[in-house]
Amino acid sequence: MYKQISSTQNTTIKHILQLQEKSRSRKKEGKCILEGFRELTLALEGNYAIDTLLFYPEICSYERIQELLATAKNTPECIEISKEVYQKIAYRGSTEGVLAIIQTKEHSLKTITFHNKTPLILVAEAPEKPGNIGALLRTADAANIDAVFIANPKTDLYNPNIVRSSVGCVFTTQIAMGSTAEIISFLQEKDIAIYCAALTASEHYHLQNYQKATAIVVGTEATGLSDEWLNNSTQNIIIPMQGKIDSMNVSVAAAIVIFEAKRQRSFL
Repeated sequence: MYKQISSTQNTTIKHILQLQEKSRSRKKEGKCILEGFRELTLALEGNYAIDTLLFYPEICSYERIQELLATAKNTPECIEISKEVYQKIAYRGSTEGVLAIIQTKEHSLKTITFHNKTPLILVAEAPEKPGNIGALLRTADAANIDAVFIANPKTDLYNPNIVRSSVGCVFTTQIAMGSTAEIISFLQEKDIAIYCAALTASEHYHLQNYQKATAIVVGTEATGLSDEWLNNSTQNIIIPMQGKIDSMNVSVAAAIVIFEAKRQRSFL
């Protein structure tokens, strides 16, 4: 028999709301909130530990909970919640009746491991919009690249909007965060070519050779990349625009270049 919570004033429920709303609490405790079976399944696949699992039995059956927990590396506390509580803590409209408190991970450069000699990496400098970060992570997953680096991060990686917009890819993608200087040093030490998306001193992206170890670097749509990146670039690249504007959404631009790199590598 599982523990039950029916009051929205319960301390556990208040704790969940705090983790959802406050980046400081997530970072201090090393925990975040996760919703939905797809996201939970990916978190378990990414070897994340679940502290507490909450479910609304009218939507999520006991059998589904048992199936989910069968793949968990630990035994979390399971709590049955009422409709009122579920509606209070569900961050989005359709979460399939299940939420969890999970332990977050460290995302330093020292945690990165490559399983081949020619890794393909996406680097995003100072992305702020959770939707863009989530879209970049989905692109990385779709192309099955080796890692995503976030330089000079402005947003908490476990922001609920990033978790949601990445559709759980934040849990299965190898991610590292650091300063621009740290990431450039890391790439140079490992002899990884740096291709910076930029408007100046650029060559067309499809004319480059991405078959070697490669980092594709993108900046924000508003300011682009910092001089520090441009000064250390192997080659600046550009996607030729045929309309009236000179740029596109950062996740779209990243996808175009990444899949060109994947196309080239398909011939190896």
